[in-house]
Amino acid sequence: MPGREELPSTLERSPKGAQETWIKAHDSAVETYGEGQRAHRTAYSALKHSYEKVGDHWEKKAKRGPSDAQARKSTPKPGKTAEGVDTTASKHHLYETAARLDVRGRSKMSKGELVDAIEKANRRATARARER
Repeated sequence: MPGREELPSTLERSPKGAQETWIKAHDSAVETYGEGQRAHRTAYSALKHSYEKVGDHWEKKAKRGPSDAQARKSTPKPGKTAEGVDTTASKHHLYETAARLDVRGRSKMSKGELVDAIEKANRRATARARER
C-alpha cells in the first residue's frame, strides 16, 4: 500500500516536507522489503534524520543527522528508539523542547531524563490529538 494511504496521524499534522520524506522512504522500503513493519521502521529512520517529534507532530531539526541509535542503522531492526526525540541534540535544546511541552521538573533533569520526559509528553499529546 502506498505510503500516502498509510501516513501516520502524527505526520498528517506535520509539515509537507516531513510527510514527503516518510512517504518516499516508505514506498522505497516496500519495494525492497515488502509491506510491513520493516518498511515503517525504515521510513521513520529516514524521517528522524531531518525531523524530530514535538508533541503530536514532527518539526524540522536544526541539524540533519540520525536522532538515536536505531535511526543510525541503514535497516533498523525492532528495538528501543527515542520515539522521535533527538537524543543527539544539546541538553539546552532538550530543555527548551521540554519547556514547550510543559514538562514539570525539567530544570533538575539530566539529558537522559529530559529525553524520557519528552517521550512521555509526546505520547500524551499524540493520544489527546487522536481523541479529537
